[in-house]
Amino acid sequence: MSSRISLMVASLALAFAASAAVAAPQAAAGSTPAKNSQQQRMTDCNKQATGKTGDDRKAFMSSCLKGESPAAPAAKQTQQEKMKACNADPQAKSLKGDARKSFMSTCLKGDAAPTAH
Repeated sequence: MSSRISLMVASLALAFAASAAVAAPQAAAGSTPAKNSQQQRMTDCNKQATGKTGDDRKAFMSSCLKGESPAAPAAKQTQQEKMKACNADPQAKSLKGDARKSFMSTCLKGDAAPTAH
């Protein structure tokens, strides 16, 4: 009985290896042609939808796949950009010590937009 099971397992392994060997060249041949425009659009939209979930993702993917360009949300400033903007504010340049520290803290939180100079 044990030899029958061993023979059956060996046969299955051989069959699996043979089917994998036949499928590999076909898969490689299928991946070389260029993607059609819909497949490329799907790939691009999927990359852009990273981080979106639920209805927001569905709406984005729908408009993206139709070729519509959804209004881009306002780009968030990086911490470094915020520091630069707050430091450039004339009010920050005139402050010293705790007053400057308080102003910078408020400015960096986004509670007070820096004034134009």
